[in-house]
Amino acid sequence: MTDSRTGARILVEQLLLQGVDRLFCVPGESYLGVLDSLIDTPSLRLIVNRHESGSAFMAGAYARLTGQPGVAYVTRGPGACNAAIGIHHAHQDSLPVVLLVGQAPTDVLEREAFQEIDCRGLFGSMSKWVAQIDRADRIPEFLARAFQTATSGRPGPVVLALPEDVLEQGTRADDARCHQAVQAAPSDTQIAALRRMLGKAQRPIVLVGGPGWSAAASENLRGFAEANRLPVACAFRFQDVFDNRHPNYIGEVGLGINPQLAERLRRADLVLALGARLGEATTGGYTLLQAPVPTQALVHAHAGLAELGRVYQADLMINTGMPQLAARLAMMTPIDEPVWAGGLAQARAELTAWQQRPAVLLRHPPKLDLWELVQHLRSALPNDAIVCNGAGNFAAWLNRFFPYLAPGTQLAPTSGSMGYAVPAAIAAKISAPDKTVVCLSGDGDFLMTAQELATGCQYSAGVVFLVFNNGMYGTIRMHQEQRFPGRVIGTSLTNPDFCQLATAYGGIGLRVTQTAEFAPALAEALASVRSRRLPALIELVCDPQLLSPSVSIDDLRAAAAAKPGIASPRP
Repeated sequence: MTDSRTGARILVEQLLLQGVDRLFCVPGESYLGVLDSLIDTPSLRLIVNRHESGSAFMAGAYARLTGQPGVAYVTRGPGACNAAIGIHHAHQDSLPVVLLVGQAPTDVLEREAFQEIDCRGLFGSMSKWVAQIDRADRIPEFLARAFQTATSGRPGPVVLALPEDVLEQGTRADDARCHQAVQAAPSDTQIAALRRMLGKAQRPIVLVGGPGWSAAASENLRGFAEANRLPVACAFRFQDVFDNRHPNYIGEVGLGINPQLAERLRRADLVLALGARLGEATTGGYTLLQAPVPTQALVHAHAGLAELGRVYQADLMINTGMPQLAARLAMMTPIDEPVWAGGLAQARAELTAWQQRPAVLLRHPPKLDLWELVQHLRSALPNDAIVCNGAGNFAAWLNRFFPYLAPGTQLAPTSGSMGYAVPAAIAAKISAPDKTVVCLSGDGDFLMTAQELATGCQYSAGVVFLVFNNGMYGTIRMHQEQRFPGRVIGTSLTNPDFCQLATAYGGIGLRVTQTAEFAPALAEALASVRSRRLPALIELVCDPQLLSPSVSIDDLRAAAAAKPGIASPRP
């Protein structure tokens, strides 16, 4: 039995035993003892945020980037509520996050004490496990279970509430061991069944995504696809699983999908869904695959047992981690002379055509050409640059035209959470200081968490921020124009001077209004973050007409006017 320690000291030492090297937080009086213990624990780096959503988003980005659990600590009540958006994101994005929440002392619980909150009620529907630790001597047990749960099977968030007095208790408690993430693996029978199905197929497609894709797993996947001459598509916002330059890559299956790729999925006679959740965005609103029994033969492999058969009753369901599956697929005897091999070049050609300059730019030539911008961005960044984006129509330019070349280079919320990109990019730079990190945000998206620029400056996180400023919530405006053309309310924005805002935080701010200005601005920003190790922001003044790479406001209004019985929209 160890010597007596406070609950706070026990907690910090258990975090170290679980391999935690950084803790994202907004300090609160409910865990002062933990903060004090961190003074004597320099190997556990404390990253202090300006809002608890930033702490939770950063923990999730750290987990996505490193594959290790991300840990955040927030105070009770308001802190817990502010962090909830990051926990929802971690849940939908299958990220191993452990959220520690300060709680009111145990002797006043159930009285609606100051900032008291029921964490089980708040987080229960979006976490793998929620618990409260009421005895200091059980902290090692609870922490070990939290990390084991967060990392095993389908990864996800775990929330632990720690009452203030429990952290102050002195007790003797044995340390736990470091967690060991457990993943299932495919059986010989399942691999044999998959090969038989592949051998009978005429039009197979591989659809990859989800968590757990290491560099080695992606390399094994490449070998499997090459050996069998298979077309590979990536699920929504998991484009970095497979090198987008590879001749077997045929595009992203998500919002704004290439219509030809969508049709290929519908006509496929076998879909190998490897790691992807088959959620709404990746199935075209559950239309690319029919529920509950798809018309295509379906092999669904996923780390989470509960995901198998949840929406789609697959012909073959494999509960497995992706490294375990990819290793077996790489060793599988290839199909001899596959009948589908001749169609691979055509599928790749369709992707190449889809990525050319979109027609909307010909109909409405803008001063700032976002297609040219993305082309230059790819050529200017190193192959291992980490590119982050939040939610909004601006991200469609990135999803459609930017090729991801290596695992761990894409940070984007499948949950569609606005405000994600800024803290995620800062967490990426803190975690990988030698890599170039670029963050793309819309004006509405950026201002939801812009205060984290202060965090970036405080921790020398030299991120290049690109802010697409069209003065509106563009995605909602697009839906307004589709359903109620010409009737606009609630989507127009009055923005600050973004360049001055960046300067006020300590970084630099640049403004780009036309295409020719972008290359020198990006070069200046990249040079600045390398030399100063502080954020650099480029405001991109965008044409509000261009709602997406496919449509403009005038296009939507013209389409509405052409429909029988719909009056012409007002200007």
